[in-house]
Amino acid sequence: MAKRFGGKYSPGDETKQGAANREAALDQRAIHLAGSRGRLLYVPAIVLVATSLNDGPSALVTALVGGGVLTLAAWLTQEGLRAQATYDARRVARRPALPRKMIASLLTGVGISLAAYTGDTGLIGSALYGIAALGLHVAAFGIDPLQDKRMEGIDTFQQDRVARVVDAAEAHLDVMKAQIAALGDRKLELRVATFQAIARQMIRAVEQDPRDLSGARKFLGVYLMGARDATVRFVDLYSRTKDAAARSNFEALLDDLEQNFAARTDKMLLDDRSDMDIEINVLRDRLQREGVSLKPKGN
Repeated sequence: MAKRFGGKYSPGDETKQGAANREAALDQRAIHLAGSRGRLLYVPAIVLVATSLNDGPSALVTALVGGGVLTLAAWLTQEGLRAQATYDARRVARRPALPRKMIASLLTGVGISLAAYTGDTGLIGSALYGIAALGLHVAAFGIDPLQDKRMEGIDTFQQDRVARVVDAAEAHLDVMKAQIAALGDRKLELRVATFQAIARQMIRAVEQDPRDLSGARKFLGVYLMGARDATVRFVDLYSRTKDAAARSNFEALLDDLEQNFAARTDKMLLDDRSDMDIEINVLRDRLQREGVSLKPKGN
């Protein structure tokens, strides 16, 4: 079980800490693995260039252009698959601003057309190969989400506000992860992953009940932005000096943030439970006034 480094959050309760670490690792691993399906798409570009080295300058240039297009298509496919995984994991989400998989399908068709043109297929034959490749890419990887993901019973304006705040919060967390990863320090990566797991608990709470946004906006906006900026400054200093005091201060900052995020999330969940209890009691009283018995038959 991964252990936490520094801080007093959830004192004596390593089960919660280990669960948070595992949750963060599994979330990020699932998104990362989603793009692994597109790795094989880099192979055709390599094969195309390698087999065109001795076919003359015209064919080689065409192959290089086609290889570049196929490489870009492979990268966009991976990014599109990761964006799809992120979209699927959220209860409230906006469709990707850039339809990566659809653009990748088009580029795959163009790249295969160029690859075929280096042979003896001619212009029409090359175009047909490209159309076939485009169709196969769509069949294999699908298209990007075309609609925003919304929840029933919540107005569009409120859900759009939640989606914007969640997107910004996730962007701050991604910057923190990338900055810490540059240090190559596994302990610090786990430490930041723990904080990210706790922050994402608040994000999920807001997605499940957008009414909690007003109480969480400062945490998911101002506090996460501050954490992001502090991480950037820490990485810049620590990469040059390996200052132990700076590391201790950074971990203490994460401790404070964790405690505040966890406390606020717990309060949000308790408020939701209280609201539900009130609604149940009101409904029970109303049914009793209408003469509807809530006792099981036979009692």
